[in-house]
Amino acid sequence: MQQRVLGAGGLEVGAIGLGCMGMTWAYSTGAQAPEEMVKVIRRAVDLGVTLIDTADVYGPFDNELLVGRALAGRRDEVTLATKAGLVLGDGPALERTMTINGRPEYVRAAVDASLQRLGTDHIDLYQLHRVDPEVPLAETWGVFAELVAAGKVRQIGLSEVTVEQAAEAHAIHPVASIQSEYSLWTRDWADVLAWTEANGVGFIPFSPLGRGFLTGRITTVDDLEPEDRRRLNPRFAAEALAANLALVDSVRAIANRHGALPGQVAIAWVMAQGEYVVPIPGTKRISYLEENVAAADLKLTPEDLAALDALQPPAGARY
Repeated sequence: MQQRVLGAGGLEVGAIGLGCMGMTWAYSTGAQAPEEMVKVIRRAVDLGVTLIDTADVYGPFDNELLVGRALAGRRDEVTLATKAGLVLGDGPALERTMTINGRPEYVRAAVDASLQRLGTDHIDLYQLHRVDPEVPLAETWGVFAELVAAGKVRQIGLSEVTVEQAAEAHAIHPVASIQSEYSLWTRDWADVLAWTEANGVGFIPFSPLGRGFLTGRITTVDDLEPEDRRRLNPRFAAEALAANLALVDSVRAIANRHGALPGQVAIAWVMAQGEYVVPIPGTKRISYLEENVAAADLKLTPEDLAALDALQPPAGARY
């Protein structure tokens, strides 16, 4: 696979990464055998996918354990990324809420716990999952910088921040990357994307497939498992979902001209948004993984990109 760097002089990784969240949480009822998820992660590495992204809140905790298990003996082949700053509450899958925690003592304990679960002595990219409105960003980010100095973390990044927050953090310690949802149906962070390019910072789009919708495989809410958290998403409500199928039809028309799949066009469009952009589509199946990876070889024409840029936004709010 072609390589990209997460920002000027940043970590070099495969042009497409792997988001592991859905393997254990949010899109899963837990029916997937861990052994199968291990195979997916290892196959990804075989294919040149080297940015492996997880977080302590996914599960919580079992996603990092899964990733650590999958990378046993192959740790030096990947850029391992995880996050801290979100805490998952108790209760049924569709009712569990998350709180934000950016307190220094929490971050210090969280990184040590992640290192243990991942079975490694360092994390390549440690990301602040969300900025805590109750804690000054400078205070939280200062602790992240301490972790770099201590050798526990190589580089540090942010997730879903504003341009102002990114600039504040960057002035304290270099921001290696910013991770935000970005796709043909979520372009809310265009100003942040522009900031990353201007400042030589990596941009990691999660859900580049529109939470799976842009693959064309979801045509009704009944295609989602009963405890799939996408059922709570306004864009997957029956009326909005029906309207959003027209968006997939437009993407499919371009895919057909290339002998490709809609999801591959969606990923290729995201990759075309900048040289430091590395999307991290997630999947639980090797066949879908291989489809996603093949998107790195899809060359969209200027006409394709213009048509995709002009697509109407989806029906329904992001959350």
